[in-house]
Formats: sequence, C-alpha cells, structure tokens
Amino acid sequence: MIYKQLIMNREEEEIQFLGFFGIIQESYDIVSSWKIIFSKITLSLILPLSFIYLAHIQISELLFSKIMLDETPERTGPHKKISDVLCSEWTAFFLFKIGYLIFFIILSLLSTSAVVYTVACIYTAKRITLKKVMSVVPKVWKRLLVTFVSSFIIFSAYNVVSILVLLILGPVSFSGPLFLTLYAVLYLIGFIYITVIWHLASVVSVLEESYGLNAMARSHALIKGKMGVCFALFFVMGLFFIEIQLIFKVFVVVGTNEEGIGRRIGIGILCLVLSSITMLFGLITQTVIYFVCKSYHHENIDKSSLGNHLGGYLGEYVPLKSKDVQLEHFQV
Repeated sequence: MIYKQLIMNREEEEIQFLGFFGIIQESYDIVSSWKIIFSKITLSLILPLSFIYLAHIQISELLFSKIMLDETPERTGPHKKISDVLCSEWTAFFLFKIGYLIFFIILSLLSTSAVVYTVACIYTAKRITLKKVMSVVPKVWKRLLVTFVSSFIIFSAYNVVSILVLLILGPVSFSGPLFLTLYAVLYLIGFIYITVIWHLASVVSVLEESYGLNAMARSHALIKGKMGVCFALFFVMGLFFIEIQLIFKVFVVVGTNEEGIGRRIGIGILCLVLSSITMLFGLITQTVIYFVCKSYHHENIDKSSLGNHLGGYLGEYVPLKSKDVQLEHFQV
C-alpha cells in the first residue's frame, strides 16, 4: 500500500519537533491511510463502547427520574411499602451503574489495546488484519488493566488529598468565591495532568515491558518537555467529548415531544458516530504522542525487534523484554 509519509516514515530527529497541529495532522494521516483496518476496529470495539456509554446516560436518567417521582409527597400508600420500593429502585440503579462500569472498562481497555497495537504494526510496516489484532488484544488488555487499577488508586489519593486541603484551607480563607475558583482551576490542572500520564502509560503498557505503577512512572518521565502539547491535546479532546455528551443529554435524553422521536433518534445516531470517531482519534493521537515524546528525549525503538514481536508466532503476544525494546540514545 502506498500512503503518505507518516510519523513512522520520518526521521526520529524530525518527530520530536511535532507540535499540537503536527500531531493532529499525523493522526489524521494514519486514519486516512488505513481506513479499512480502523473502520473494522471501530465497528468491532469502539462503536459498541460508544453505544454503551450513551445508552447508560439515557437509562440512568430514566431510572433516576422514576426514583425521584416515587419520592414526591404526592405518592400515597403505606410508608413501609413506599420505602421498600425506593430501596429496591436505588439498588437496581446502583447495580446498573456497577454493571455499566465493568463493561465500559473492559471495552475501553480492549479498544486501547487494539488501536495502540495497530499503530505499532503500522510503525514497523507489518501486515495487519482484524483477525490478528483480535487474537492479540485479549492478551494485552490484562497489562492495561493493571495500569488502570494503578491510575485509579492515584486518582483516588489525589481526590482525598484535594478534599482534605480544601477542608483545612477553606475555613481560614477570606477570599470566598475567589479562593474556590482558584482552587477549582488548580484541581482541574492536576486532574488533567494525571489523566495525561495515565493515557500515555496505557501506550507504554502495550509497547514496553513496564505496566502498572512502573508504566505511570515511565509515562511521567516521557512527557517532560512536552507537557504543554500533551495537556493541550487531551484538553481539546476532552472538550469535544463533553460537547457530544451535552448535545446527547439536551436533545435526546431531555428532549421535548415537540422535537419528534425521529429527530431525537437522528441526533442520537449522530452523537454515536461522533463519539466513536472522537474515541478512535484520541487513541491514535495518544499513541503518536508516545513516539513524539520518545523522539524528544532522543530515544529510538529498535523497529526490527519490535516488528518481530508484533508479528509474533501464530499471532501470540509475548511481553517485550528490555533487551528487545531497548531505548537507545541517538545523536541529534
């Protein structure tokens, strides 16, 4: 296949100079040059992931609205009966949330594994098919699960510390809204910073030997010097995703009868497509960021060793050893 000069065809010295728009352009070139394989991955994993996410918003709203309706004073009947009904409804609501989170996390990790692995195969010019990707993904996602759990622990610790600091500083602060606004901004910056590290650590977990906390530490080291670009890219991607979610809530979940069921279905399908495209593009972008950060630190992946690994014997995935993917320094 003849395709544009993508990031994998550039000299390592050139990759490090890619900025915000350069990374977006490279990600777009990858998608446009390998439409078939990414379309298949999207239909197999990312589209169901987007569907589950949007469907959960709709179902959660229906369940919550029913609970709120049953709690209104107008409801009559024995107090114990109403209490039992509410308890049952709240139980169903939380069980649904737990089930949704489990399926969402599994599909999210599988999608990440598939896209990162595919981009790496493109990087090494290896022939890639959906069958090959799907045979590798189940063995890769377990490493991503460990990294996800590690990031969850870090996020939880960050939130606990943030709440404690707010409780300690809040009462002694006389700034009022100004203090809360500044604190919220600082919290958001820290949250996005950890998010960037986590997403890049997911790529590290697939392409390197490290995973879990080691992948988080490796990711933290990689983004040094490129934090501004990484922050901007993930922030913009996050905004796109939030906008799609808001459109879905306003016009589909909350939508009025005047809008018509056909229009709501049409907007719902549009949100599903846009959400899938955003997820795919985000996963490709974070993989491109990985190679950009490595190049910035003058590191080079041995494409031959990585290519042999990605090819694998009968498509089996074997965790990369340090000697196989040694990050070599080259002279600029």
